[in-house]
Amino acid sequence: MRQALPIAVIGVAAMVLTACTGSTPVADPVSTTPSDTTVSSTTAASSTTSSSATSSSRTTSKPSTTSKAAPPPGRTGGGRCPAYPTPSCTGVPGGTKLSAVTLNSGDAYRVSQDGAVLDGMHIPGNLLITAHNVTVRNSQIDGFVTDEYENVDYSYTIVDSTVGPASGCDSQPGVGEGSFYARGVLIRNHGDGFRDSGNDIEIHDSYVHLCSNPGDHSDGIQSYQGGHNLVLDHNTLDQRDATDITAPIFLTDLTNTVSVTNNLVAGGTYSIQVKGAGGTVVVRGNRMVDKSWVYGPVESDCGTIQWSDNSLVTIDSAYNVTGTVAPLPCHG
Repeated sequence: MRQALPIAVIGVAAMVLTACTGSTPVADPVSTTPSDTTVSSTTAASSTTSSSATSSSRTTSKPSTTSKAAPPPGRTGGGRCPAYPTPSCTGVPGGTKLSAVTLNSGDAYRVSQDGAVLDGMHIPGNLLITAHNVTVRNSQIDGFVTDEYENVDYSYTIVDSTVGPASGCDSQPGVGEGSFYARGVLIRNHGDGFRDSGNDIEIHDSYVHLCSNPGDHSDGIQSYQGGHNLVLDHNTLDQRDATDITAPIFLTDLTNTVSVTNNLVAGGTYSIQVKGAGGTVVVRGNRMVDKSWVYGPVESDCGTIQWSDNSLVTIDSAYNVTGTVAPLPCHG
């Protein structure tokens, strides 16, 4: 669980933060409403808000207006990547001009307005989301992104964005953790990539390159007091350069109804760990880089998983599959 961030916040009414791009804007299925008002990061109206969390147990906050909008559908092999995701086809699109925002909650920029849109922003710290239906796109966040605050989960969509410092290694998860949709995200220089601690989480067409600090237990995605409905589809999770590690896929804590499909996986102790999940659990079509693990490629609950079409492969430096070594059976 993360440390609670400072309470002082700035709330922005009907906020859409945008920046100019140096090329044709990337089409995105996330839309805004006609009532959205475009403002710059320096002229956004502000007001003081307080936390809505009052319970000692983790809860899911309810939107103050409408329920969470359906995210854009995932596209296996879609997005901007012709094959498996790489740094060149994920993250902030080339030519995007970013506008810096001022941190308003300690080391974080806090968004507290339902329906806010951050487009083309550079956040020189963490992004704290305490609102529903927030959209982050074409943006760079130098720290981590979270929608969990004082045991309350919120919701957001993040697309075509870069998360993590340009150098060093932040042990915190890059993107999490209550209820979110991610597509085309590049996570760099984080000990953990994605964190699953809530319901209705989807991650598509994204690239994670992991690091570690002494004492870390680095994971590409980790479930931590997870909920229901996790989709992990068509991502690249590379842990080969980290040393204090667990697994690129580490889903072992209270997650129900799980789909892990079409991912390229490298590194780890036991690389694919899916255990203790309820409901329908599918692990299908994944490619594991041969001999990139420490102990073995799989340690999972094979009796409860629909396991099919997973295999060991070799790749080149650009993550192109150069050969298939053998089928990858489930081991537990």
